Amino acid sequence: MSRIVKKNKLVIGSRGSELALWQAKFVKTLLEKKYKNLSVELKIINTKGDKILDIALSKIGDKGLFTKELETELLNGSIDIAVHSLKDLQTELPNGLTLAAVTKRHPVQDVLVAKKKGITINNLPNGSIIATGSLRRRSQLLHLRPDLKIEELRGNVPTRIKKLIDSNWDAIILARAGVERLKLNKYISSVISIKQILPAVGQGALGIETRTDNLFALKVLKKINHEKTFLAVRAERALLKALEGGCQVPIGAYASVISGSISLEALVGSIDGTVTFRKKIIGNVKSPEKLGQKLASQLLKAGASEILDYIYRKDRSK
Repeated sequence: MSRIVKKNKLVIGSRGSELALWQAKFVKTLLEKKYKNLSVELKIINTKGDKILDIALSKIGDKGLFTKELETELLNGSIDIAVHSLKDLQTELPNGLTLAAVTKRHPVQDVLVAKKKGITINNLPNGSIIATGSLRRRSQLLHLRPDLKIEELRGNVPTRIKKLIDSNWDAIILARAGVERLKLNKYISSVISIKQILPAVGQGALGIETRTDNLFALKVLKKINHEKTFLAVRAERALLKALEGGCQVPIGAYASVISGSISLEALVGSIDGTVTFRKKIIGNVKSPEKLGQKLASQLLKAGASEILDYIYRKDRSK
């Protein structure tokens, strides 16, 4: 039975960080432009990931780390939609919830924020100290530059930049989307090519989640869905699901829609960067999930299964 909702009002649930609020307000503006008589309210909800800032993401366990509390509020009806950084949204959603829309993607690259302008991964001095909270970035960095020293980094974007300024680190790595959305471009030393570091699944896109029985929200959200981005991230998320990956596993992926086809490239690497499997395929836009599953299978057969087995076995033994 479909849930009855007020036809002129939607409540958006959001985390309370500066970037999360930017994202929620961005979606609010999109909705209000499409629907002049729609009232859109924001409700701030703290998640487990916001509260635990002194432990590496890979050690916490990532299932719903930044989403569980938002999803609880969705299911009990206190909010109508939840706005997520899509890279934070797990591939297996709780029963009764669905990914209803995805916004047009911001440029997906990571960026290097260094204490000196013009610094790139290639010209970082030998033995430089780089901070990141992402195993995906750690693996790909060490694959490119085994001489680098990697430090753990948590916190929101402004906090991470402040930590760099106050530290003995040479640089940190952040998602370009977050830095540019907060208008902190002046801190970017260089944009990292996806040829060097593949982004996280869904990076640069916002995912909007709602209940499967909230027909009003589903109808409204169709108007702000960016179809090409949705197709691309469906392929990426299917790949991630097939690999059973998350924050504990160095996995990068990027899909794009070009002339009726989806190009999907993905990588699985060891945490120390010594072993990397990277492949690319092109498929039909009508079957994004099949494409993701196919590339995942190719990576596993190439040897990525050994990396995943080792990481999962090590994780279970803790």
